[in-house]
Amino acid sequence: MHSHEKTLPERALHAVLYEVCAMLILVPLGSWLLGHGPAQMGVLAVMLSSIAMSWNMVFGALFERLERRCGWQRTPWVRTLHAVLFEGGLVFICVPVVAWWMAVSYWQALLLDIGILLFFLPYTYVFNWIYDQVRLRMKTG
Repeated sequence: MHSHEKTLPERALHAVLYEVCAMLILVPLGSWLLGHGPAQMGVLAVMLSSIAMSWNMVFGALFERLERRCGWQRTPWVRTLHAVLFEGGLVFICVPVVAWWMAVSYWQALLLDIGILLFFLPYTYVFNWIYDQVRLRMKTG
């Protein structure tokens, strides 16, 4: 097994940890910044999280296949490419959901999603780097 390959249960654990950590930060922050109640932001966060977890597992498997095919190592450039492509796909999927739930235009939903993206780009990079470091230590230690 390639060092970056994950089993389905590990993929699920990775996705859940990623989303739970993000929601613990974003729900209170979003409620405060946007002036919406925590319940409305929490439901939106759960919907987007469910979409993101599914996308995370599918995209992660596809990206790892591309890594193997191209012989890439997880350099800062590859990690940046991963984060940008992951978040770009997520914006495309989530904008209609945000527009519907928040009862705003697609433009306003896109602006809100860009704000979320500005959080998630560095978050994705840092979370995955830390996850990989912990995973490597657990496998070798």
